Amino acid sequence: MNTLIVHAHPEPQSFCTAMKDLAVATLEGAGHAVQVSDLYAMNWNPVASAADFQARSNPDYLVYALEQREAVKAGVIAADIAAELDKLLWADLLILNFPLFWCSLPAMLKGWIDRVLVSGTCYGGLRFYDRGGLAGKRALLSFSLGGQQHMFEDEDAVHGDWEPMLRPLQRGTLAYVGMQVLPPFAAYHVPYVSPEARGVILDQYRDYLLRLESVAPLRFPSLADFDRGLHPLRPEVPA
Repeated sequence: MNTLIVHAHPEPQSFCTAMKDLAVATLEGAGHAVQVSDLYAMNWNPVASAADFQARSNPDYLVYALEQREAVKAGVIAADIAAELDKLLWADLLILNFPLFWCSLPAMLKGWIDRVLVSGTCYGGLRFYDRGGLAGKRALLSFSLGGQQHMFEDEDAVHGDWEPMLRPLQRGTLAYVGMQVLPPFAAYHVPYVSPEARGVILDQYRDYLLRLESVAPLRFPSLADFDRGLHPLRPEVPA
């Protein structure tokens, strides 16, 4: 299995970085190939702009997704995007590893998604969800945070259920481009727990990584369940 880990934490000594290092050692130890994109170490540019294209199909008005599509076909996409896209297409598994910022992902990682999940290759037209350009690949979120697990367990918890918070990333991004999304791994309360407790979390993450082949993905839409206008099919209505 080829794995790409996209890591986005500004501190090389952080627990989140330890999670990235553990994933590399665990997966390589199990015989898998691993590449890492450490976005802060790379000084990754997170800003999607006209500078991402060496030439433009429409120099007068920027429609970013359309320019992505044409630039990839013509080989004029920015070199940093092309390099990351090559890694993504090589990978069978994508792990996004990051600290949770405001119940979301860091801007650095959001910028990687904006620039690398290019139109025409990863999605486009009716090529989304199970027909997306990255169908056949899997994805996993691994993240650290300060909150405790009981704060996110259900709608009655102080912060509510995880699912609506992670939906833009798990459903609207990873599943949308065709990936099977595995249940996330959350490292809770890490700034406030003992080194021994952190060791337990790393042991749990190692165990999770070693059994990924048996983990059932989350369920997201199949286009077979919708008509040509993308209205849900009713059981009594033939396709």
